[in-house]
Amino acid sequence: MPFTYPAARRDETKVDDYHGTKICDPYAWLEDPDSAETMAFVEEQNKLTMPYLEQCSVHAQFHQRLTELYDYPKYSCPYKRGKRYFYFHNKGLQNQDVLYVQDSLDAPATVFFDPNKLSEDGTVALKMGRLSEECEYFAYGLSTSGSDWVTVHFMKADDLSLLPDVLERVKFSCLAWTHDAKGVFYNCYPPQQGKSDGTETTSNINQKLYYHVIGTQQSEDILVAEFLEHPKWHSAVTISDDGSYAVLSITEGCEPVNRLWYCDLQQLPDGITGLLPWVKLVDNFDAQYSYVTNEGTVFTFRSNLDAPRYRLINIDISKPDREHWTTVIPQHDKDVLGFVSCVNQCHLLVNYVHDVKDILQVYELSTGKHLRDLPLDVGTVAGVSCKKKYSEFFYKFTSFTTPGIIYHCDLSASKPEPKIFREVEVKGIRQEDYQTSQVFYPSKDGTEIPMFLVHAKGLQKNGTHPVFLYGYGGFENSIQPYYNVAYLLFVRHLGGILAVANIRGGGEYGLTWHKAGTLGNKQNCFDDFQYAAEYLIQEKYTAANRIAINGASNGGLLVAACLNQRPDLFGCVVAEVGVMDMLKFHKFTIGHAWTTDYGCSEDAEQFKWLIKYSPLHNLPQPPYTGPPYPAVLLLTADHDDRVVPLHTLKYCATLQYGVGSSPAQVQPLMVRVDTRSGHGAGKPTAKAILEETDVFSFIAQTLGLGWKE
Repeated sequence: MPFTYPAARRDETKVDDYHGTKICDPYAWLEDPDSAETMAFVEEQNKLTMPYLEQCSVHAQFHQRLTELYDYPKYSCPYKRGKRYFYFHNKGLQNQDVLYVQDSLDAPATVFFDPNKLSEDGTVALKMGRLSEECEYFAYGLSTSGSDWVTVHFMKADDLSLLPDVLERVKFSCLAWTHDAKGVFYNCYPPQQGKSDGTETTSNINQKLYYHVIGTQQSEDILVAEFLEHPKWHSAVTISDDGSYAVLSITEGCEPVNRLWYCDLQQLPDGITGLLPWVKLVDNFDAQYSYVTNEGTVFTFRSNLDAPRYRLINIDISKPDREHWTTVIPQHDKDVLGFVSCVNQCHLLVNYVHDVKDILQVYELSTGKHLRDLPLDVGTVAGVSCKKKYSEFFYKFTSFTTPGIIYHCDLSASKPEPKIFREVEVKGIRQEDYQTSQVFYPSKDGTEIPMFLVHAKGLQKNGTHPVFLYGYGGFENSIQPYYNVAYLLFVRHLGGILAVANIRGGGEYGLTWHKAGTLGNKQNCFDDFQYAAEYLIQEKYTAANRIAINGASNGGLLVAACLNQRPDLFGCVVAEVGVMDMLKFHKFTIGHAWTTDYGCSEDAEQFKWLIKYSPLHNLPQPPYTGPPYPAVLLLTADHDDRVVPLHTLKYCATLQYGVGSSPAQVQPLMVRVDTRSGHGAGKPTAKAILEETDVFSFIAQTLGLGWKE
């Protein structure tokens, strides 16, 4: 029985002209999140969706089992500040992770900061936290309901007493203490009209860099950098390991390139009193330079300058001309140089990504010589903690079936060997029940694309298994193996296969791979993803009507574009917080920063790329007579100020109007709009469990999957 969808008003008079092409935008009224009409639309949609999700046959079992299995202890790597160690820990089902402190690694730990005390429902999250160099103070940024807006507070680290200092209007900010602990560098935005609580869509421009002195009002903060000619620039300060320099990285958009300025803090006779005398070491957007460490005036940077897979370079700021720059670790033939950290004064902790799997090594800082490999199973380094002045470091390993093993190593020992510091087991999940493999499949243009598969041991390839196919493909983000209890439940109790396709647009093989899936090449991402599904069918893992595809944010755009292009190739589509209106995304909040990946409709040539795949603009109009669409679940949230809800709402209205009115469309086309929730970061555990339950229950219901004990 086809569903009856809420009627949404169409304003056919709302027409925009793009370089002579007229485009109707009948649901533009949904761009106002506060109008009574938009609120009514959301309410009507939720009235249809929520009861449907709750009556899905596996909903209760999935929720119960997920809650049970999620209830395992989670730990971060400890990090050392002053003489003490700090780490995050969640006993299992706490909504937010708690920060603990201990005097030594075997001393008892006590609670240092507990975000759960800040709200009843866990919707106040710790977004950023920085301890001063010798552990005098803790600066911490809180966000509410998942918004990107942050309020920064301060407390004394010894007696945990709160300071009166408060910093508002902070967003996409650095937080860097000067080593004298007198204050912090941070970024904020000038006041804007209307509200700033994460439900607004106002564009974020003219970010400024300030220095806040402890014990003063924010109104007295010192403006140290602003870019009046360049409203879209963002900046971030890193204080050098020796405390002598402020290193300023300036970006515009999301491309991995930055300007590099610095200021010698020792050369300020009166301290920080106004705009700093920045020295412009690199004053263009040709490459990326990330500070690793410095020995006096010789600075070490990770860079993609003439190195799409990244290399390590030295720049002596007393001889800044490029002909004096030297290579410490050259670019690898195939692997991508990931993060690099300095430890034990003279060593570098170096990460490489080899076919989407992590390698961790120790190098010598002075020569760039490889000293040793560190033990690592097949998977991901999910965390590292070290500091140049300390000899010890920690690293955390994870994979699709390993929640977390933390290793500890002290390089001052005569024969330093990493030892397991902490290993977490999840009761009820046996690693040996699962098999993880990596396959390579050809895309449309012949490019070999890697894909991870996780399924039950001894799986028979008979073309009937349900598949959960996940992808992202953008912003140089690599999707490496990570632990997710809901995925393992899908495999174990719904008989499924998890497939993660490492499509182009990501950073899996460096800059070239990334650029092959951006701007005019964006269709490569969609081809790569569709060919992943084709491969799984061809290799007899599954059939088209058994494939559920999922992605979030840029991945929401991915699965919606693939749905429009190949509705026959999938059985279910779950698009979370997706970018759906490719002609207008740059007008809202921080959308302007994504034009480096997507292009912008204000440019005539780029408009031609965007209109070809924009999910909102490639949905059929009624009467629709093509093949029925798979089941669709769209997810968004009222406080998502990264990808604002209007993308999902307009796409939903258009989908239901065209496809939803076809008598042949029996599968549901629904949207789930969460409240007091944002783009994803800082989401309380209880909300995360419910959302995963809703998603997998919808998939099970629409693909016809039963619960297997």
